[in-house]
Amino acid sequence: MVREDDFQKRREHLKNMSEEELINYFWQLTEKIVDPLVELSKTHTSPSIERSVLLRMGFSSIESKKIVRYMVENNLLSHGAGKVVLIYSELKKKNYLEAGKDLSEGIGWEEVVNFYRRNQNA
Repeated sequence: MVREDDFQKRREHLKNMSEEELINYFWQLTEKIVDPLVELSKTHTSPSIERSVLLRMGFSSIESKKIVRYMVENNLLSHGAGKVVLIYSELKKKNYLEAGKDLSEGIGWEEVVNFYRRNQNA
């Protein structure tokens, strides 16, 4: 099987572009490819993503795993782990690391769930 060489035909729209125009065109195409992924990431998450967020906030892997487990049990994963911890820290007027430690120990989930029930759009 011989592949037809259509390179000249396919590059027709590019041949008169300058280096700068080619670079800009590349980034435009890249944005078109990545845009759906960015939009998807705004509405979808996973336990592993949320654990990763908590790790970057300074929690241990054990604390992160427990917090995310409680989030799943309470149907709060879509709200984001970082946000849940920060909201609880505000409710209790605690440092977010202390608040997260409480949450990892099972303390405070009723308050968090009630907060989200009262504030459906939070």
